[in-house]
Amino acid sequence: MSFKIRVPASGHEFDAEENETILEAALRQGVGLPYGCRNGACGRCAGEVISGETRYDTAALRSMAKQEHEAGKTLFCQACAASDLEIKVREITSCSDIEVKTLPCRVEKMQLLTHDVMRLLLKLPETERLQFMAGQYLEFLLKDGKRRAFSIANAPHDDEYIELHIRHVPDGQFGDYVFDGLKEKTLMRIEGPLGSYFLREESDRPVILVGGGTGFAPLKGMLEHAFHIGFDRPIHLFCGVRAKRDLYMDEMVQGWVAEHTNLKYTPVLSDPMPEDEWSGETGFVHESVVRHYPDLCGYDVYMSGPPPMIKAGMDLFYEKGLPETQIYSDSFEYSDDALKAMGIQKPKTEDS
Repeated sequence: MSFKIRVPASGHEFDAEENETILEAALRQGVGLPYGCRNGACGRCAGEVISGETRYDTAALRSMAKQEHEAGKTLFCQACAASDLEIKVREITSCSDIEVKTLPCRVEKMQLLTHDVMRLLLKLPETERLQFMAGQYLEFLLKDGKRRAFSIANAPHDDEYIELHIRHVPDGQFGDYVFDGLKEKTLMRIEGPLGSYFLREESDRPVILVGGGTGFAPLKGMLEHAFHIGFDRPIHLFCGVRAKRDLYMDEMVQGWVAEHTNLKYTPVLSDPMPEDEWSGETGFVHESVVRHYPDLCGYDVYMSGPPPMIKAGMDLFYEKGLPETQIYSDSFEYSDDALKAMGIQKPKTEDS
């Protein structure tokens, strides 16, 4: 059995199954209700039931949930619908509506994805969840006062852990630490979510996703979110790497293509090695995009990766008719030590 839930202030409507919380139902269908912990401890999801009945599915609610309930508020992360509902609650409509938090975290798992890409799963305290939009990033707050930014690679609904993909730049201080010094169970501090790079769900145009290297990370989060909310617009994912050994999570993406008829996938190698025996596309990933789509005026394009790829892609895509309002990008700016290790001189500003 399912129930209709309506938010009169916005006109949004969504269905809730009998045994799922109102928050879970809303997030599953792309309605952005606020939350901070999902377990009744923080009260950020509290709202009012204008009409209809709810029930709490847990035998013993946390003290704050009881207090909110007694005050006439409903914690939508705990309450299930017992009838059709009308509710009053603040909705998240853009990244500016989401609280930026500074939180402790624990490195729960480390997994080597390629020879130079590490997957980290971060665990937050039990009473916390990081609400974010698919594609945003966070920053590590390091002991020396420096910050290191990384895209969130999971979707907002799947937030038990925060997933990051970190590339090892030789002699880059943080990369060296992640690959050679960081251990599971290490405690760290993060700040987020940050950035305005996220999937625009209100558009009706087909989507092109372009990732260079670990620029795949935010695109992975966008795709998982799109699948979760039943996003049915055509999506074409382009992943650009140097050689076959740099292509990661390829089997997972191939599985997505088999499951979702609206998804296409094109991996592109810029410098394949002889042992790769590669028969797929080669060259620069942005050039592959325009071979498939010589006229881009009717598309939304999302690009994430190294700054040279972003700039070259934008210049070419504008030539092919893409309006500036239909391209969204996340340029992976490297730290000074990483740029030095790669032999790249950071451009000077007028003040430097």
